[in-house]
Amino acid sequence: MRPEDFFRPDILAASAYHVPDAGGFIKLDAMENPYDWPPEMVDAWLDHLRQAHPNRYPDPQAPALKQALRRHAGVPEEMAILLGNGSDEIIQILLMALVGRAGATVLAPQPTFVMYREIARWLNLDFVGVPLRDDFGLDHEAMLNAIDRHRPKIVFLAYPNNPTGNLFDAAAVEAVIRAAPGLVVVDEAYAPFAGATFMDRLGEFDHLLVMRTLSKLGLAGLRLGFLAGPPVWLEQFDKLRLPYNINVLTQLSAEFALDHAEVFERQTAAIRAERDRLFQALAQLPGVEPFPSAANFILFRVAEADRVFEVLKRQRILIKNLSPAGGPLHGCLRVTVGTPEETQAFLEALRTVL
Repeated sequence: MRPEDFFRPDILAASAYHVPDAGGFIKLDAMENPYDWPPEMVDAWLDHLRQAHPNRYPDPQAPALKQALRRHAGVPEEMAILLGNGSDEIIQILLMALVGRAGATVLAPQPTFVMYREIARWLNLDFVGVPLRDDFGLDHEAMLNAIDRHRPKIVFLAYPNNPTGNLFDAAAVEAVIRAAPGLVVVDEAYAPFAGATFMDRLGEFDHLLVMRTLSKLGLAGLRLGFLAGPPVWLEQFDKLRLPYNINVLTQLSAEFALDHAEVFERQTAAIRAERDRLFQALAQLPGVEPFPSAANFILFRVAEADRVFEVLKRQRILIKNLSPAGGPLHGCLRVTVGTPEETQAFLEALRTVL
């Protein structure tokens, strides 16, 4: 048997998810928190990990971790929590539940987080993308028309949106929630930088779920995401979750980190301040159009985006080139908010390129 006899043609034609080698680069392409933990916190963390028993399976329900997440994120007590190996696994669990349902459609604005579309495609589900407005705002009428036409089982709304960085109008999001016949998942991956949430509105709509991750907060290496919502929904999705998906080191590390939330609050405050400085600096550069961001990155448009990206890369500065996606992202690059020193190096290199 050959691979051609086994895999679907669309899988054979696709490319694996590519993560560029960032060794020796100023890494500003993946929306990571650029700050390390204080040395004394690292020592305390390593001591905390002595509780681990790697010869034993982790607790599949992780009650202590869920309680820590509930306190940290303000999850209402009557809501349940589902843990995932990053948000990606949660998206996969949600969409796996639709496989085999005739006419099951997944809907989201476009451009947005690519994994909504990609995971739907791998599972042979119909994905409908609704274009954003020219300013990357949510096209309220187009969304409602698409919902009425396609009757999606799941609508994903990234809040703030990735890769554009903007917060959709809350009233428009609420209108989508009210119109949707199926579930609406508000993806709040960038909540630490946004100052806005739908978490406190869980229960107001019986088909609303809120998804979060700890990756952007500063724990990207742990791969921990979670979904909050009514137990009647999460109890069913939990049947599709692999039983030991959150390993013991991740559980202990996340619990420890959330007990030191003040460290991450200081770091996210510094990132928000640096984001504002970076935006103002980009806005002053001729030929650069930055877009307002409520996340920890800034999308900006330039002429010859491919050339700018490649020259920055040769200068050992790695950002994200979104121009090849075309459409409204033509000419767009995305830069993560780094440390002040990283921001300065990026800006000086960009000025030289321009």
